[in-house]
Amino acid sequence: MFITLEGGEGAGKSTQIRRLAAALCGQGRAVFLTREPGGSAGAEAVRGVLLSRGWEQGAEMLLHFAARREHMARAIRPALAAGAVVLSDRFADSTLAYQVAGQGAPRAMWQGLCDLVLDGVWPDRTFLLDLPPEAGLARAARRGDTNRYEALDLDVHRRIRSAFLAQAAAEPGRFRVIDATQTPQAVTAAMLAAL
Repeated sequence: MFITLEGGEGAGKSTQIRRLAAALCGQGRAVFLTREPGGSAGAEAVRGVLLSRGWEQGAEMLLHFAARREHMARAIRPALAAGAVVLSDRFADSTLAYQVAGQGAPRAMWQGLCDLVLDGVWPDRTFLLDLPPEAGLARAARRGDTNRYEALDLDVHRRIRSAFLAQAAAEPGRFRVIDATQTPQAVTAAMLAAL
């Protein structure tokens, strides 16, 4: 099973993916925990490039999909083939929300890259950890390691949230929207109940 966690900055994805992995391991399941951009050596190198500076919209999307292709080949596909539950902190839905809705890259380019890069591999379940961007950005600021995505204008973050919610509404069979303003324990319990 391929499960992704999505959401805006400060939504708790990193915390919740570790909690979900621990719960699934506690049930005796093999779990492969990963993230995007990143998740394999080559994809982590691209992550560093992406976070180091701003890019032209199309170039940024291409970098995300280059990292994703490497991630798929070196990490996700082998883990799925070995029978593991793959848990990924972000996937292609984030690129649609951030690069297309947030920053104005062409949606047709995103769709074409999905078709080209993913070879039909798509998450079985996606948890959207949802909270207002003001709350998420405040959480992220308390961590003290602000990245360039967190520094984007608040209006961009509002478009990102709207895009995630639109994706969830368009694919109710795959998405589960979880209220990320709840306690960490309540968020984990909601995800486990939805599985």
